Amino acid sequence: MNEIDAIKNYLSAAGLKHFDLQAALIDMDGVLYDSMRNHTAAWYRMATEMGIECCRDEFYLYEGMTGAATIDILFNRAYGRCATADEARELYARKALYFTELGAPVMMPDADRMLSTLKISGLRRVLVTGSGQQSILDRIDRDYPGIFLPGKRVTARNVTHGKPHPEPYLKGAEMAGCQACQCMVIENAPLGVQAGKAAGCFTVAVTTGPIPRERMVESGADVVYGSMTEFAHALPNLIAACRTTTL
Repeated sequence: MNEIDAIKNYLSAAGLKHFDLQAALIDMDGVLYDSMRNHTAAWYRMATEMGIECCRDEFYLYEGMTGAATIDILFNRAYGRCATADEARELYARKALYFTELGAPVMMPDADRMLSTLKISGLRRVLVTGSGQQSILDRIDRDYPGIFLPGKRVTARNVTHGKPHPEPYLKGAEMAGCQACQCMVIENAPLGVQAGKAAGCFTVAVTTGPIPRERMVESGADVVYGSMTEFAHALPNLIAACRTTTL
């Protein structure tokens, strides 16, 4: 599907005549950083040390959930119950340590070009991540200076419900000072795509990991790009199309 058709389909489903694009709500892991391989390795190590059967690739499908929600999936599978608050804190701290031990993940190629285009286009930018991984959150302002204004971050620490619940993206739209239907969500994971769509945002998926394009479409992505480089190249035209396409 081309961009104009995707925008028209979004407008029709939302009951809008035009797209008053004001803000971009941007995921972190797998969008700004090539970090998911380290996250999946850390989760897999933590779970297998506990004797919980799992496969590493399944953790790509949990991307966007809070750490506590991921731990509850593992606990319900293994023990038939959710983790206690103390168990969740201890296990997430262990997972965070394993993630840090793997070294700093690299910036996603062309993510800086994508963010620069958003800024030049006058779109407000809000980070919306299910992560609470401080080691990577602390890098944002250094790696992407001037992109996210103070206080324009939604993380696992300030939501009650993580993705695929719409709360993170609804809170992101609120931080941006606009309605969800005035926002473009940029995601790389099915649960994040579901959250963006449930919030009522125009939702872009970028396949930067092993999850296939078809899974993003099934999750409700309005348009899908095959890499961050492809998306960064297409973004100026996509923004222009969002601002000019009408029903």
